[in-house]
Amino acid sequence: MEEYIILQSETFKRWLKKLTVSDRLRILTRFERIESGNFGDHRWFGDIGELRFFFGGGYRVYYTIKNKTVVFLLCGGDKSSQDNDFKKARRILQDVPDNPTEDED
Repeated sequence: MEEYIILQSETFKRWLKKLTVSDRLRILTRFERIESGNFGDHRWFGDIGELRFFFGGGYRVYYTIKNKTVVFLLCGGDKSSQDNDFKKARRILQDVPDNPTEDED
């Protein structure tokens, strides 16, 4: 199974901080599984993936994969803001370098 490194955009970090502690913990637990290659419920829209969570407001986290090993978290939202969040993810993706590191946004 593939192993991944997870990096977060500043936009994603701000969104995550706004969630309740219990929701944040559940989402972070999912990221631990992703590091081991288990993405769970997700789908792709071209070069942007959508992680689907079935609690809270139906959270969504948008991401991309760079160099086959780096999962770069672009932004998050819920089912009600899905269309706008996807557009935001597309804008953020334009600024993600081909070789992102932990020092970059």
